[in-house]
Amino acid sequence: MLDSHRIAKRAENDETRAPLVENVKSFGATGDAISDDTAAFQRALDAVYKSGPGTVYAPPGRYLLKGTLTIPDGASLRGSFGCVPSHNGIRDHGQPKPGEDGSALFATAGQGHEDGHPLLTLNTNSSVSGLTIYYPNQVLDGEPIPYPWAIAMRGKNPAAFDLELLNPFQGIDASHNERHNIRNITGQPLRRGIWVDAIYDIGRIENVHFNPWWNSHSPVYQWQTANGEAFVFGRADWEYVLNTFCFGYRVGYRFIETNTGNCNGNFLGIGADDCNRAVVVEQSAPYGLLIANGEFTSFHGSDPTMVEVRASNKGVVRISNSAFWGPCNQIAKIDGQGTVGFSDCTFVQWGREGDRAAIQANSGSLLVRGCEFRQKLRHISLGKAVNCAVITGNIFRGPAQIDNASQNDVQIGLNATLP
Repeated sequence: MLDSHRIAKRAENDETRAPLVENVKSFGATGDAISDDTAAFQRALDAVYKSGPGTVYAPPGRYLLKGTLTIPDGASLRGSFGCVPSHNGIRDHGQPKPGEDGSALFATAGQGHEDGHPLLTLNTNSSVSGLTIYYPNQVLDGEPIPYPWAIAMRGKNPAAFDLELLNPFQGIDASHNERHNIRNITGQPLRRGIWVDAIYDIGRIENVHFNPWWNSHSPVYQWQTANGEAFVFGRADWEYVLNTFCFGYRVGYRFIETNTGNCNGNFLGIGADDCNRAVVVEQSAPYGLLIANGEFTSFHGSDPTMVEVRASNKGVVRISNSAFWGPCNQIAKIDGQGTVGFSDCTFVQWGREGDRAAIQANSGSLLVRGCEFRQKLRHISLGKAVNCAVITGNIFRGPAQIDNASQNDVQIGLNATLP
């Protein structure tokens, strides 16, 4: 049993010991995009884990990874970037290509297999930061090549910071962990950006922007707009999402029910541009999805719609202080037995194809309060199965056009009309 003197001495040594940092090139990595550096990276990560918490540093270079990596508990993999990098990878637009100005992982592991082992697997208190992840074999001229997730987050407190996911098939699998921290991420995941599920303690996603920087003028990008999903949320207890954005996906934000449950959370300052469906809610928790300060546009693909709440939903959706524009068919299509509310929102355009109401509620409960409808088209349609609705304090362009087929309690009043 340790005496008090030895305990104090060990504590003093722990406080003065410098954090362990290992350079991946000391373990045989070349960074030339030719030699497979997978084994060198794993040796460095394992050495850090055995010697105590620390960091594996990958200096500027192009590191070919034909295999996958496990980042052990307490270990960090860090590249040379101290901010979010930005590259093109296809054509020269004045930007360097991956690996020309910093640390880049050139991934080929799992090519052709969507369900394979992730490129990087994080564990408890482990992190990855300061890197570009690039798939050099990804195609432009058709349907993209499937790959497993670029990053999987497991354990407790896994973190991903300051990363560019330039062109992965799938970006970050943030499921089956506690308190994940995802911050300052850019790139163009082609099929799925971030997947959240089986989260029983608060997750955080901040400053994540998915734009078509890799390529926006190719068949693979057209495939992305028809099939891609930027953010997908299954079971998440108190998910906090701040300042996120996506451009050019089939669905921007999708909320679903999995075998572990569904999502409740706070979504502040989120955006979706040029998505066929900016927000799709298949199921939400009874505590609610709270979406505030959002900006959404939809105008491409079949029946472009800003918000779709499907018949399966029984939970609560609240959208406030948000703006909707772009020549869509309708702002919202609402089904299910849950409650959907819009407050202090601005609806700019709808009715591109035919006489569509901006908000079409077929069932459930609806709240529309303090909103502005900026077109002289049908504003709100209430179907027979609507349980109840409150439509008050709104501004309509031209006379209010509200179709009410509900036989239940509907309160409409104190609305104003712009000439």
